[in-house]
Amino acid sequence: MVSENLNDFIVVGNFSDDPFAIDVAHALDQREDVADLISLKNFANTEFCPRFISDEQDFDKIGYKLEGKTVIVVSSSNLLMSRQSLAMRNFFIARAAKDNGAKEVILAEPDLYYSAQDRGPRPDMGKVKFERDQTDFKKFDGQPYSARLYAEMLKLSGVDKVVTVHNHSDSVQDIFIEIFGEDGFFNLIPYEVYADYILNSDMVSFGPDGEGLAFCAPDKGARDFVKEMFRRIGLSKAKFVLLDKVRTGERQVEVKIHSESENSFEDICGHDIVLFDDMVRTGSTVVKACQVLKEVNPGKIVFALTHFYASEEGRIKMANTALDEILTLNTIPTILNRDVQGRLRKKMVVLKIERWLALNLCNILRIPVIQRDKSFYAIDMSSKNERWTQKIWLSEQLRDLKK
Repeated sequence: MVSENLNDFIVVGNFSDDPFAIDVAHALDQREDVADLISLKNFANTEFCPRFISDEQDFDKIGYKLEGKTVIVVSSSNLLMSRQSLAMRNFFIARAAKDNGAKEVILAEPDLYYSAQDRGPRPDMGKVKFERDQTDFKKFDGQPYSARLYAEMLKLSGVDKVVTVHNHSDSVQDIFIEIFGEDGFFNLIPYEVYADYILNSDMVSFGPDGEGLAFCAPDKGARDFVKEMFRRIGLSKAKFVLLDKVRTGERQVEVKIHSESENSFEDICGHDIVLFDDMVRTGSTVVKACQVLKEVNPGKIVFALTHFYASEEGRIKMANTALDEILTLNTIPTILNRDVQGRLRKKMVVLKIERWLALNLCNILRIPVIQRDKSFYAIDMSSKNERWTQKIWLSEQLRDLKK
């Protein structure tokens, strides 16, 4: 962002000292600390009341201190407050901005809340790409159509645009486009983040044109995403396989090669394999897929995903030796906590996307960008990860050679 734009935009978080919001603000070249722009206080009766901070002695433009400004509310999960509480804070912060003259309010929420509740118990509640049956309707019987309610409440509170990352639900996307319009909802897919890391790190090994590398979609839902990843990485001799899953129970799945897969299991024997998906909760599908892939004697199996819901069940399952390494983003920032990672810290790499998100916000707002270096993400890797240890050793060798 260039200097003449600095006074037109304010970046705030919905939680005091939120590192994710602070990093996005810094990447947008905001000079003032987030905590100096908004006070997130609770009254004695526990009611939340945010306040955009102004000079106590300044009596000019009362109620219009944000006139002409765009307020960007960065919303991410944390270990101290429920998503319900954070969602309510979003409403009040947006309303505080509009009630004090803000021209526009943008919610940047990488993991969009209530996306799992993307349909209701009736046929008119949720547009999906499959034929809903009585079993699917019954699954939501008695529940609210929460994704739509959240979108409507954001709009009512004063939010003008919503920016999220790799939302998996067609129904949610349809709801937000309907309520905010085509130019008011942005579902950012992190193709370039994954592509850059895979091409420029030592996570997987392959030849100049992708020899020895295979990409895998663990189910039909991930197929379009993985095909686009395959195209963008642009390695002509890399392979692509599509798996199919059949649920045999709430936590049980069977995995096999899909009839439309471009390659067979035999074609990827000895290859390093990268499975891509948008999210993981229990890990049942991905672990089963990796176990099946292990039978073809691959070089290495990596699971790359955007949203990592670090449940205890998921951590236990993904500690399975069939899965060699995990590549994820910090859309749910709690995954950066080593205790949350648990035993997975030995094989987990987190790409911090605050700079990438800031670059996309600049494009959405049509403002110039200050980019301090060519990197648009930061790497977080535990010292328990074997590749981290190798990099330290190599850097020491290079230092000694320079002497």
